[in-house]
Amino acid sequence: MKGAAPIIISRKRKRKKHAHHGGTWKIAYADFMTAMMAFFLVMWLLSTSSDTKKEQIADYFRMPLKPALAQGNKTSLSDSLIPGGGDDPMKQDGEVWKQQIKKLDRVKSTQSLKRAKERLEVMIETDPRLNAFKSNLLLTLTDDGLMIQITDSQERPMFKVGSESPEAYMNGILQALVPLLNELPNRISLTGHTDSLPYAGGNRGYSNWELSAGRANAARRVLVTAGLDDERFLRVIGTGSRMGLENISPDNPMNRRISILVLSKPKEQQIRDENTVLQQATTPLPEGIHVSIKQDGDDGRQ
Repeated sequence: MKGAAPIIISRKRKRKKHAHHGGTWKIAYADFMTAMMAFFLVMWLLSTSSDTKKEQIADYFRMPLKPALAQGNKTSLSDSLIPGGGDDPMKQDGEVWKQQIKKLDRVKSTQSLKRAKERLEVMIETDPRLNAFKSNLLLTLTDDGLMIQITDSQERPMFKVGSESPEAYMNGILQALVPLLNELPNRISLTGHTDSLPYAGGNRGYSNWELSAGRANAARRVLVTAGLDDERFLRVIGTGSRMGLENISPDNPMNRRISILVLSKPKEQQIRDENTVLQQATTPLPEGIHVSIKQDGDDGRQ
């Protein structure tokens, strides 16, 4: 119709809906929190670890021995009697690698004992339980391991005279050594020694043999009470007066001593091999072999 107003229809705009994100952000956030927890856990462990343990960890990551020497996963390094295939079915290359690994293990063990000796030298200068007895402490690094000897002196015996009971300051010396010994994985050989002065009753009764063994075991008890695991001791022995120090008289008070040997790996294996040899020596004889032992004099004959 003429003059009618035009009808205007406005277009409705459709509102765009936000994209649906789902739970992917939760997964990402959980991964982030896990990584942060792992990071702070590692930092906490490092902050509570000793310098020796940090050096051992660092050495491992600098050169993981077996993968590095084997140039990856080498089946010939296995001790299995069944060949694992590959280019070395007879395992000849693997035996070479194993020998090199053992050699490097020995080198690392020696370095660890050397660092322990250096730390102990610092402790002797700084720890009052050790500093007052510098002249009574002898440190030696040998092929057998790190030898720590605690000796007597005329003025300051480490044990009560003729007794297995340690003096209070001897207890302090042993207790001061425990934290350092705990940081080393090596086994320990503990030996007691005496001077050559005999007991009035001679060697048929209680003698320097019993005294040296008793003092060694008393030192072991002090170390264990102070926190050293008893499993660390491979042997505890007494040698009486048979193994005196060189270049001093047998009756010198310095021969009255306790020797703590932190064993090197070869020496530990050598001691263990003694038991293997003993087991082989006591193997029963095969059937059919008879051994008779004749005693003279049973029938009047000499």
